[in-house]
Amino acid sequence: MADLTILNEIHKGVCMGKDSIAMVSEKSSDQNFRDELTYQYNMYQETENRINQKFQEIGEIPDDTPMGEKIMGWTGIHLNTMNNKTNSQLSELLIQGYDMGIIKGTKLLNQHPEVSTEVKDILNGFIAFQENSIDRLKKFL
Repeated sequence: MADLTILNEIHKGVCMGKDSIAMVSEKSSDQNFRDELTYQYNMYQETENRINQKFQEIGEIPDDTPMGEKIMGWTGIHLNTMNNKTNSQLSELLIQGYDMGIIKGTKLLNQHPEVSTEVKDILNGFIAFQENSIDRLKKFL
């Protein structure tokens, strides 16, 4: 049960991250910044592939991200970039999202010590990816 809970939460985080990166990328004309976002998007895709493979192995389908969460994310990005579309502003928004993901992932690890090693590895990799992404975005602040 813990495995399924954690896989679903990571899947939601991956979907939100990919959506956010796609929206932010459209707002930037800086090719270096967009290249970084493409790299991060691809890393999300790799994580999603691992999750989907694990879902297939256990015979489950990932939950959809609730529409309310999608709308809040979309609205937040658009409101926070109406008057400021600098790399610094865009990076800050993404960093805030990564911070939330790190916190959520760490809580999941602490709340579910019984999780399988394989799912724990996926979650730890997801947390490490988000930490690395923050470091990579700092140069754009």
